[in-house]
Amino acid sequence: MLSPSQADQLYRTFASCSVKAPQYAEWCLKCENCTITRYTSGKTLFQGSDAEVYAAAFMEPDTSIHAHAGSDEVGTGDYFGPVCVCAVFADDAGIALIHKLGVHDSKQIKDEDIRKAAPVLMEQLPHSLLIVPCAKYNQVHERSNLNAIKALLHNQAYVNLRKKTALPKLIVIDQFTPEKSYYRYISSEKEIVRGIHFETKAEDKYPAVGAASVIARYAFLKYMEEMDARYGMHFPFGASGTVDQAGIAFAEKYGKDRLGEVAKLHFKNTEKIMERL
Repeated sequence: MLSPSQADQLYRTFASCSVKAPQYAEWCLKCENCTITRYTSGKTLFQGSDAEVYAAAFMEPDTSIHAHAGSDEVGTGDYFGPVCVCAVFADDAGIALIHKLGVHDSKQIKDEDIRKAAPVLMEQLPHSLLIVPCAKYNQVHERSNLNAIKALLHNQAYVNLRKKTALPKLIVIDQFTPEKSYYRYISSEKEIVRGIHFETKAEDKYPAVGAASVIARYAFLKYMEEMDARYGMHFPFGASGTVDQAGIAFAEKYGKDRLGEVAKLHFKNTEKIMERL
């Protein structure tokens, strides 16, 4: 439940979205993909597909979570650019820093804020960052599916992190596959980090996972900027029709045989691009 001061702050932040309040409500905000209603009872209700996004900024940090490690990945839903995986260790001081910077899931933070927070996190928190360029990704994907690739990268990130600092009892992965499948994917690896806790939407509950998400996103943004400069064109994020247009432009400029340098070829975008060349 939000305190009166938090509710006031929330209302002031989105006052421009105010609409007529329903019965027994103090006020109502109709924001993009979320309706927020403050009732006279003191209850605040967030409804809509982005309810968690709006609520996250006004939730009190969970003080029961202490030293832990967390990992997350970025780029797996983007046709262009690398896959970036990061693992972070945060003790109580690190957790306080993460909260101070307002860090949580990178999908809920503006890129400009990520560019400010990530360097601070990278300087002060033990972490391991892996960046897999498209050429390498496409090579590995010929024999491994996406979840297998992510499992291998998360495990390697923790192996690397373990060389920098002792891993705590609590190690968290923002779950992308069942635990049994995760360990099956990495069963042939020489070093395997075990005792991992798997949880969906972990980036909003475990500060280290949120920090890992932000660092991974920062690395992805920097890599995409470098790609833009290297090839003299803009590579959009995601996998939309705009991405198809950019793929066509790249193939016409550099040749379709070089598309694998900048794109994940198993996406359906590749077929659409090839059909229009």
